[in-house]
Amino acid sequence: MKYKNNIMRVIAVFTMLFAFVGSSYAAKYKVGVSVPSADHGWTAGLLWWANKAAADLKAKEKDIEFYVIASSSGSKQVGDVEDLMIKGINALVILPHNPATLQKVIEEAYDEGIYTVVVDRELAHPAQNVFIAGDNEGLGRVGAQWLAKEMSGKGNIVVIEGMQIPINKQRVDAFNDVIAGYPNIKILDSQPGDWSTQKALAVMENFLQKHPKIDAVWCQDDDMLKGVLKAIEESGRTDIKTVLGGAGSKDIIEMIQHSNKMVRATVTYSPSMIASGIALAVHGVKNEKLGYLYHEPSRVILGADLVTKENAAEYYFKDAAY
Repeated sequence: MKYKNNIMRVIAVFTMLFAFVGSSYAAKYKVGVSVPSADHGWTAGLLWWANKAAADLKAKEKDIEFYVIASSSGSKQVGDVEDLMIKGINALVILPHNPATLQKVIEEAYDEGIYTVVVDRELAHPAQNVFIAGDNEGLGRVGAQWLAKEMSGKGNIVVIEGMQIPINKQRVDAFNDVIAGYPNIKILDSQPGDWSTQKALAVMENFLQKHPKIDAVWCQDDDMLKGVLKAIEESGRTDIKTVLGGAGSKDIIEMIQHSNKMVRATVTYSPSMIASGIALAVHGVKNEKLGYLYHEPSRVILGADLVTKENAAEYYFKDAAY
């Protein structure tokens, strides 16, 4: 009996010891990452980059725990953020489904002292430590400049826009401002395609029926570009010489590398921005400086780079989802 009691005491001591050791290695910081579900290529890429960044940083930062959650709707995302707050997160990285729907809950997180990084879709009333996004005006401007040059300053364009939210307007306004400087280029039509391959296909089919002569298509998004190409192929039309999307998807960059006749360029708006947002949150929550900067950035805008066959390899990530 004495032997048994001694064994029990030893087990109890080791149990307490392991509990203490385990607690000493418990995550000191918790970072919640909230993104829309992968309902099209770009958001699939977003989730891929979020998980990659979490895994890469977890391997380097042993005192951080990451929660990456994808939400199927704005209301679901609100609930997910509330759950992350209950978990006691120290930092929140979020790309809102719709800024208006997420405004209140993001404000609550920020007001509670949670280090907040808002990605891509800006809030009407800023409530974050850092905002990071691609250059939406740049995407429209760079795309228009390249397209006008490819068209030798003359011809007919149709435009397929994204969802009717502020970043789409920024892109379209910048595009239109450039094209306005080319009096011999005419924008025949401009309709929303919601960054959806299927909707862009339907819109392009309508354009093809409506306009007998089209020289180029700007659809600002590589997911929509796939729908546009399918519509053109099925129509048998040969008048369209150039189709330009945007964001720099893996599939489109492959087309550029393989000298596709209509797809010769794209403009970056990479979903890897979420990975940069996560890195900023890690530095922020740990109160670490970024390199030799004296002041931490509160707004980061990533460049809109033109991708052509000459530099396509630099922007190609074979294992990426997008």
